[in-house]
Amino acid sequence: MKQVTLNVPDDKYKFFLELVNNLGFDKPEEIHIPEEHKAIVRERILNSKPEELIPWKEARKQLRFKSKS
Repeated sequence: MKQVTLNVPDDKYKFFLELVNNLGFDKPEEIHIPEEHKAIVRERILNSKPEELIPWKEARKQLRFKSKS
């Protein structure tokens, strides 16, 4: 099964959910993020040094992906 992520305008969200329900598609339940994980992220943010950060576009160029073969 394929998954699709969409950005739905706030004013169309209710209509979109009704449409999804009427068409019989599964909608994911809300994702639960444990407090321990949130605490780790908050700690990393507090300990980060802005001068060491790079923009996402630059970071993405540095990623290397394995082929699926």
